[in-house]
Amino acid sequence: MGSGDNVFTVVAKNIDVLAMPLVSLVFPLYCSIKAIETKSLADDQQWLTYFVLYSLITLFELTFSKVLECWWACAGWYCHTSMVQHVYQHFIRPFYRNPQVKLWYIPGQKGIFGKPDDDDILTAAEKYVQQNGPEAFERIIARADREARSRRSSYTIFHNDYEY
Repeated sequence: MGSGDNVFTVVAKNIDVLAMPLVSLVFPLYCSIKAIETKSLADDQQWLTYFVLYSLITLFELTFSKVLECWWACAGWYCHTSMVQHVYQHFIRPFYRNPQVKLWYIPGQKGIFGKPDDDDILTAAEKYVQQNGPEAFERIIARADREARSRRSSYTIFHNDYEY
């Protein structure tokens, strides 16, 4: 077969290396260009914030990766710090104690860089604030928050099980 099979094999074996830039850079770049084309300040702020955080995390990771790698390995087995229990209690266990499905709404778009549809949630929120005022918007948010809290408190599973 030829060099075509070799290219396909290399791509298949290195899909993780190829997918990371797509997920972390190309898609946010596309969304940033889309945000520039809209008049929504919230979109602009979201994607500027993403790139600032991405840059800071990348700089931190490149600078301290070897030190953190060594520290993480040592702190994990050193039993007097109880870091492993802390990480489990605060980062892993909450996903199993109160499992909820959280879906993101991604609005459709007419063209690649065209005007977005009217169902963009940020644009709709800005229009609502302009039409009804910020107090009406805050009342809606407060009501939704109260409803979410009441639902959350009635569906707790594994409540206070396995306390350390």
